[in-house]
Amino acid sequence: MLLAPSILGADLGALRAHAREAIEAGCEWLHVDVMDGHFVPNISFGVPVMQSLRALAEETETLLDVHLMIEEPDRYLRDFADAGAGLLTVHAEACPHLHRTVQHIKELGCQAGVALNPATPLTALDHILPDLDLVLVMSVNPGFAGQAYIPATKAKIGHVARRAAQAKPDLLIQVDGGVTPENAAQNVQAGANVLVAASAIFKGNGTIAENVRAFRDAVSS
Repeated sequence: MLLAPSILGADLGALRAHAREAIEAGCEWLHVDVMDGHFVPNISFGVPVMQSLRALAEETETLLDVHLMIEEPDRYLRDFADAGAGLLTVHAEACPHLHRTVQHIKELGCQAGVALNPATPLTALDHILPDLDLVLVMSVNPGFAGQAYIPATKAKIGHVARRAAQAKPDLLIQVDGGVTPENAAQNVQAGANVLVAASAIFKGNGTIAENVRAFRDAVSS
């Protein structure tokens, strides 16, 4: 299981320090939620924040996992790839030519992911799954950190895992939204192998390292 702390939950005044603390606690990826105020009702980070993390990511060999919750993501793929993204995830709902977008991501040298909102059916993956490196199952409606996990997500993860077993056995299945140590195990048991957490890591009851350890303990117990 890979743990990808979302920097959306970090203290932006100490972003680099908090990101380093999460990496030193054992997190394999850094998850960067990019929001434009149009596709989702919030505005977050852009390329400059990515650039500020690039040296840290390269120094620690940490993958920058960029989740584009934006309209017309094709316009910005190269910018984020050039800023150090190792994986670019776009929303199926935002891409009228999804296959073209996925191929563009790969041409830029990044891994390609597709995210599905809670109400988006899995049929959106029917003709693209073998081309993907990752599917992101949203467990909240995207736009804000700190939302409650939608219980139906567990079954949806299971459906993706069963499809992947036939069409793409090495697919990474990521879950994002309301993920905590209390529900981490059920997500992994359903088939998720990448957990994204923002508030539960950066704003939990303990230190960042203690919160990361709580996730590891929950999954291993």
